[in-house]
Amino acid sequence: MAPPYPSRVPELRVQTVLDRPPRAERDCVLYWMTAYRRVAWNFSLERAIEWAVRLGKPLVILEALRSDYPWASDRIHQFLIQGMADNAAALARKSVLYYPYVEPARGAGKGLLAALAARAAVVVSDDFPCFFLPRMYEAAARQIPCRFELVDSNGILPMRAATKVFARAVDFRRFLQKHVRDHLEAMPEPDPWSGQKLPRPAPCPDAIERRWPAADLSQLARNAAQLAALPIDHSVCIAPRPGGAKAAAKTLRTFLDKQLPHYIECRNQPSQEATSGLSPYLHAGHISAHQVFRDAVACDGWSAARLSRPATGSAEGWWGTSPAVESFLDELITWREVGFNMCHL
Repeated sequence: MAPPYPSRVPELRVQTVLDRPPRAERDCVLYWMTAYRRVAWNFSLERAIEWAVRLGKPLVILEALRSDYPWASDRIHQFLIQGMADNAAALARKSVLYYPYVEPARGAGKGLLAALAARAAVVVSDDFPCFFLPRMYEAAARQIPCRFELVDSNGILPMRAATKVFARAVDFRRFLQKHVRDHLEAMPEPDPWSGQKLPRPAPCPDAIERRWPAADLSQLARNAAQLAALPIDHSVCIAPRPGGAKAAAKTLRTFLDKQLPHYIECRNQPSQEATSGLSPYLHAGHISAHQVFRDAVACDGWSAARLSRPATGSAEGWWGTSPAVESFLDELITWREVGFNMCHL
């Protein structure tokens, strides 16, 4: 089955789990948002929008939060729910049905994905190689009766660009330096809806709404007491750092404006608070490494023409940026993505 053309999503980033023709008689295209919990800079969402446009189907986005993931707690739940609230606000005026679901009891969400997938022509989700998600995708494939794709929006280098595991950062960095320039032009869209016209979605069927009610994000995101009724660990309290795309963007801007100039000399000094603070947002999928990369190199007025040709594996002097930006990029790309390489292969 041919992919949706024209496609801006590199085929190297697309894994077809179930290679079936789209179910043209079905009602919608379903994007199951699991790892990239954001509505911008997201190849998975772009792919789902492309399928919806090609098939002339409405787009449904399911963002669900289980109660039985490892270390489920008030802290993690609240951080993710705040991100869901940001997504709901960003999608409120888009031609899409956004369906947020927060599981009220263990196992209560069982069957929701299957019920939505039964209405879908195509299902697209996030290709994330860590935590319990690969097992979840494997189980989901047994419940999905149509084409099912996973899309890699994890980092600057597509995971499938490498065909071996790199046990050392220097070896991965050398490989990265040889091949990353081929992928720097293929960035996800800051606004994947730009120029796209999607059919207006119908409301979710009553049978689904009754069995799996959409979460009241306005209450859950603002009122921590609402978490008390959920079957999660309440001994791990909510952290002062808020979650969501808005907080992530603010954190990035503060880092670039204030901490980045002192990053090299101060990042290993905890009292200096010179690190980016972006780790929880990258981990939760509230911000994209592509967005962080673009904004960081913009501080130097950078272009790809500055890249050094020799692939030495050195952590310094290759990107052609200031030393502070170079050091930060090594953390953002080399050290983060070598982990994806190890988990993927």
